[in-house]
Parts: sequence; C-alpha cells; structure tokens
Amino acid sequence: MKNLILAAALTLGATGAFAADKYVLDASHSQVVFSYNHLGFSTTYGMFSGFEGEIMFDAEDAAKSSVSVSMPVMSMFTGWEKREGHFMSGDFFGAKEGDMITFTSTAIEVTGDNSAKITGDLSMNDVTKSVVLDATLNKTGDHPQAGKPWAGFDATTTLLRSDYNLGAFAPYVSDEVDVKISIEAMKAE
Repeated sequence: MKNLILAAALTLGATGAFAADKYVLDASHSQVVFSYNHLGFSTTYGMFSGFEGEIMFDAEDAAKSSVSVSMPVMSMFTGWEKREGHFMSGDFFGAKEGDMITFTSTAIEVTGDNSAKITGDLSMNDVTKSVVLDATLNKTGDHPQAGKPWAGFDATTTLLRSDYNLGAFAPYVSDEVDVKISIEAMKAE
C-alpha cells in the first residue's frame, strides 16, 4: 500500500524544493475532454490533445513532487470547424497563435490507495484560478514497449466558464463545464 501511495504521488504531484526524477507526458496518450449542456437539448464535447507537461517526482518525499501542463488554446478540437472558430472568436477566447492554457500544482492530498485531490493554478484566457482535480492512479510500472517507468492517471473537475471570462450565452449554454483528463507519463532520459 505504501508503494501505491508513493506511485499516486508520482503521478498526481504537489510542490516543494527537491531533488526529483523527471517524467514527461506522452502527448499521444494524454487528453483533456470537456463537455457542457447546450440549451438543454444535448451534451456537447470538445478535446485538447498533443499537449506538453512534466511531473517531478521525489522518491524520498513524494509530497515534494509537482506537475505542470500547458496546451495551446488553438489546439482545441470539437468535431465541427465552425464551433472551433466561434470558440476562438471574441465571444469566448479571442485566441491568437501562442495563447496557452496552463495548470501548475500547488498541493496534493492523498485520499485513498489510488486516489488523491490535486490543487493547482489553472490559467486560461488571462485569468488564474485555483482548481481541485479528483484524480485516480490507473497504473505504474515499466512500459512493455518503451522498457522504462511509466505512469497513468485520470482526473475530473468542474469549471465555471464565467470564472475565466468565457461565460457568453449562459445560462442557455451551461456555465458549468465538466472536464475529464487522462494522462500517461514516461520517465525522462
């Protein structure tokens, strides 16, 4: 059980000054999926993928680990080009090339054998707010193809669009956005 808690800390991250092993996200197997209610008729989905991030893990004191992730706003995929264009317009992000969404952990609370709450600063649309991710450790161990340590976890949270100056058309389009995250990370060379 102690090893599982340490593994959870590896993938879930917290902060501090430390000597740590670096893990980098596997961009091909890491996604952020979001959904919201559209006029009460449907649940609409979008996704970010191909983003970058790292986890610094201190095996001696896992509470001193950290996680940071960044993704380009314009990498959003919704399955409909006109919707993506609308999200990038002044109604929402007013996005331009280089605009990023970032998350940097500030604390971790291990809540079970394979679960934790990760608190961190989410910066989006020139606004930074503290958010809490409910995270679950999926698996740690050597990757069968890469032959090196690997870790994976899922996390969820709910955000309010209006907190990030993205609340256009609320309440008809829900202010609440459900976020699901699935990430794999590999030990850096």
